[in-house]
Amino acid sequence: MKKSIFWLIGLSLVLAVSALTGCKSNKNPAGLYGLDGTGTFTQWDIDQGNVPLGDAHWTGGSEYRGQLQTLYFAYDSSQISAGERGKAEAAANYLKQNSSYRLIVEGHCDERGSREYNLALGERRALAVRNYIVNLGIDAGRIQTKSLGKEQPANPGHDEAAWSQNRRAEFVLYY
Repeated sequence: MKKSIFWLIGLSLVLAVSALTGCKSNKNPAGLYGLDGTGTFTQWDIDQGNVPLGDAHWTGGSEYRGQLQTLYFAYDSSQISAGERGKAEAAANYLKQNSSYRLIVEGHCDERGSREYNLALGERRALAVRNYIVNLGIDAGRIQTKSLGKEQPANPGHDEAAWSQNRRAEFVLYY
């Protein structure tokens, strides 16, 4: 009986010390790059530098913003200007070089116009960019579109300088 009490006390001490000091590991908690091998990165992956997207901003889940340049539009237009086509071409090149990525093209507008009009214009902008990229050889199934209309301005101002920053298409990469 004395032995079992000492054994129990010893085991309790070992468990208490383990709980207090913690067992730190340098391994990914899931044991795999990208959490489960599907490309869904955790904050641990971000902290360890395992996310292969340079200066991209991790938005949670498997989405990344900021890797590709925002494309801007003229007032009340969904035409991609000659000066902005290079940004869509860069997105297409990125997708060609990184076949596991998919893309969401988000269409945005400035505050002028009704909510309904701006949602429709944002969708036309997103579709114009999507079609341009598809024509450069990217599978249409890899690109989704989304219109946010005037709901998420990049610049909250109420002048032409702000409005020109809000008439845009943003790229969101994901697995």
